[in-house]
Amino acid sequence: MSDNSKPVPGPRAGYRHFHPIQTRWMDNDVYGHVNNVVYYSWFDTAVNHYLVDGGVLDIERSPVIGLVIETRCNYFASIAFPEQVEVGVRVAHVGRSSVRYELGIFKDGEDSAAAQGHFVHVYVGRESRRPVEIPAKMREALARISPD
Repeated sequence: MSDNSKPVPGPRAGYRHFHPIQTRWMDNDVYGHVNNVVYYSWFDTAVNHYLVDGGVLDIERSPVIGLVIETRCNYFASIAFPEQVEVGVRVAHVGRSSVRYELGIFKDGEDSAAAQGHFVHVYVGRESRRPVEIPAKMREALARISPD
């Protein structure tokens, strides 16, 4: 997608990892659908769940942590409680200290994303809060959800 083109929903097949999420009553806003800020929470949950499950992030003790410095989301279809969704996760780019994750929100059983976006983590020392090189084990985990 170029900066001048209209975003289009991507297919489920474009993602390497999926994390299921059950919508909650409180996710709906006064307009009867999941509020936009909730999608960002789902993005963060899916990525960090992948890292924790992969053994490369200990939320309380890891010496290297990821801080979100950029995020974006495009919305294509409404989602509302009590729908179940899956968050597709893939890694688009890994730099020395940063990672661009791309995410798609899929309604249960649907092939086209209801929303999709990205966020960028910069990995920093927990204490220093200064950028550090992404550890080798984390790079290996990221490679598993990167395009071939």
